[in-house]
Amino acid sequence: MHALNHHVIIVNSCSVSQIKSFIVIMSYRNFIRHFNRNIRLIKPTTNKLIKFENNARLLHHQQKHQPEILNVPETKVSTISNGIRVVTEDSGIPTCTIGLWIDAGSRYETPENNGVAHFLEHMAFKGTQKRTQMQLELEIENMGAHLNAYTSREQTVYYAKCLQNDIKNSLDILADIIQRSKFGKEEIERERSVILREMQEVENNLQEVVFDHLHDVAFRDTPLGMTILGPIENIQRINRNDLISYINTHYKGPRIVVAGAGGTHHDQIVELVDFYFGEMDRDASNIRPEPCRYQGGDVRLNDPSMNLIYGALAVEATGWINADNIVLMIANTLIGSWDRSLGGGFNSFSYLAQTSMQKDLCNSFQSFNTCYKDTGLWGVYFIGDKTKTNSFIQHLIQQWQQLCTDVTEEELERAKNLLKTNMMLQLDGSTQICEDIGRQMLCYGRRISSIEIESRIDSIDLDYFKKICQQYIRNRRPVLAIVGPTDSIESYDHIEQSMKW
Repeated sequence: MHALNHHVIIVNSCSVSQIKSFIVIMSYRNFIRHFNRNIRLIKPTTNKLIKFENNARLLHHQQKHQPEILNVPETKVSTISNGIRVVTEDSGIPTCTIGLWIDAGSRYETPENNGVAHFLEHMAFKGTQKRTQMQLELEIENMGAHLNAYTSREQTVYYAKCLQNDIKNSLDILADIIQRSKFGKEEIERERSVILREMQEVENNLQEVVFDHLHDVAFRDTPLGMTILGPIENIQRINRNDLISYINTHYKGPRIVVAGAGGTHHDQIVELVDFYFGEMDRDASNIRPEPCRYQGGDVRLNDPSMNLIYGALAVEATGWINADNIVLMIANTLIGSWDRSLGGGFNSFSYLAQTSMQKDLCNSFQSFNTCYKDTGLWGVYFIGDKTKTNSFIQHLIQQWQQLCTDVTEEELERAKNLLKTNMMLQLDGSTQICEDIGRQMLCYGRRISSIEIESRIDSIDLDYFKKICQQYIRNRRPVLAIVGPTDSIESYDHIEQSMKW
């Protein structure tokens, strides 16, 4: 549910806009010279596998899926001499998505420069040493392509959606943007104003406010507790040197994945990446992100003039590479979501949805599972009347307890099937697949196929599911963030005590 801050050039209108989104972002003469010289130390990646787990239960469920692997495009991985990984999946269609996934986001900032990664993303399309902003936009429009960028807490992404024949030009543009942006003074001041207006928009988006405060309380005084946009005082003083320093520090070869999906030819893309990005520095030894400690607690932004409570209650979850994440994804699906305006809920397998509908506990709720590399937040975001919020929180905790004790085989299988369906639907298109490739390579160091994910979901039995849920729920310290008329909301100590049974 963490916010992604997008910056996109839409070529059919040649306009620039900022896009906010949950849950889930580029000279022919040089080209000829490239093919007349040797590629520098391009080699296939050994692709060491970071396993969630590797036990008999998983291997048993993998066997029945083996024939289906024939229907999945092969993932090809190579690493060029400076450590940049090139990962492609060729599905044979005439369009593709190609882009850079960089291990650089607000988590890698300090309190002094918090917001610089997002500021840098805003400056991406404001002109380079080769292209003015107008030339950049016109070139993209002439290709009929879309150029996009966004920043999250752990990643910065630049990618293009284009025709297969325009991959070379798209990579040329992407390389130009991240290596030769001008960062002119006028452009910086203009984007500073844009970001300050964006900050005002975020402050009016109560869901964004709740999740920013939820992270602040959960990971207080650590980088994950900082916002993506940064504080207003940082935005007002970020300058060209700050932007260049961040690039020089974090845009290193081993921290970059070039991912391509759709109509992609792996060997061609590897050669192009080596040509356009081969001079980037490979030394990332000085980057040591600070560990993020979960603390829990609560924050209450009291505003008696508001009619509704906006809040989120969560517990510490697992990071991407932990095997327990599969169980929490299933549990997250079991809780699901509900919205009064959409009706339903009576026949839902979610206890919380049923009781919310029957007892009018809230206007809506949405379960979320936000993962980072080594930690995460699993909980429920809700909107409701102040007189019903205490009851909703207690029923939410009851739902958590039921996950540990009362889930049936039928409910578990239904949630597993729904999770598999939702995950497949999220990979409908080259951009979504490219996103998945980039994130997985940065988090796991390898591509995890949909077949393997399905096998891992199928391997979870009822006893194991309940056991893992207990580890993350029972006697755990929750985190609560609420905005609105909060005076009547029960104390944090009372809520924490309810987690003990």
